[in-house]
Amino acid sequence: MTGMSRRGTAVTAVTAAALLALAACGTTSDTTNTAAAGKPKKCGTDGKYTIGMSQANRGEPYRVRMDDDVKTAGAKVPQFTVNFADAQKDNSKQVEQMENFIKQKVDLIIISPNEAAPLTNVVSKAMDAGIPVILLDRKVTGDKYTTWIGADNVEIGRQAGKYFKEKLLPDGGNIIEVRGLAGSTPAKERGDGFREGMGDKIHIVASQDGDWERDIGQQKVDAMLKAQPDVKFIYSHNDPMAEGAYLAAKNAGKDIKVTGIDGLPIAAGGIKAVEEGRLAATFIYPTGGKEGIEAAKKVLVDCQTLDKAQTLQTMLITKDNATDVYAKLNAG
Repeated sequence: MTGMSRRGTAVTAVTAAALLALAACGTTSDTTNTAAAGKPKKCGTDGKYTIGMSQANRGEPYRVRMDDDVKTAGAKVPQFTVNFADAQKDNSKQVEQMENFIKQKVDLIIISPNEAAPLTNVVSKAMDAGIPVILLDRKVTGDKYTTWIGADNVEIGRQAGKYFKEKLLPDGGNIIEVRGLAGSTPAKERGDGFREGMGDKIHIVASQDGDWERDIGQQKVDAMLKAQPDVKFIYSHNDPMAEGAYLAAKNAGKDIKVTGIDGLPIAAGGIKAVEEGRLAATFIYPTGGKEGIEAAKKVLVDCQTLDKAQTLQTMLITKDNATDVYAKLNAG
């Protein structure tokens, strides 16, 4: 339910201690004999490194932007070659693509898992093969990976719930929820956080999975509005589903306020949707693509060790700040 290059405006904050840096290697260092799980076989400024980028799907604008951010940042590191794979929302396909990266003996893998549990074992297998694994946005179960980079989805959900409680429904009321893909960690976390933030006067009377896609979100909201015709507010786990919810409400002749998450600074993104009045609000969710490459550089080129998590900052976007934020994120 993000990071993006965002011209330097998406500030990152490390959730644990500061990055523990080992002395950078001036030449390529072979660490095969002493390698623990996930420690690179080689590192150093003189090396050439292949990175496998495993994307959950490219059907969401957010994930297209993530790949673009990885590609742009990777092109700036002369030692890197980045190979991309699209799992097309298929867990078994993503496992197979990860297996191929392992067989190819890539130097590092960046992955945004389609779902957590089905990808856990193959991420662990890569680590056992001496291939560091960086998780972007979504997580796997357990902690056998090098680092996770993303925004705090529970906190984003909590902020969304608080926005409903304080701004949209201060006296309480009924709402509809459009969830992300079941089994993906952001969907659970954005739902859990929202329930923490919304208070006890707001009631979710209908909730269905929209699989992060606009068309599916529109279909699900159309059905929910028929069953709950008096609902005036919708919480969506991402902007494409929020846009689908807006279209469903419009087709039903209803005036409904919808909020989303992602806030991509593009013409078809959530910030413009807020500015143009289709959405009441969204939250910027950085892709982590730039930060993923920066982390890969620290591991492979600088021979550093990373903290287990890097949390990216978010921001509430409303009609009051949408125009200014969009301009700033696209400045330069």
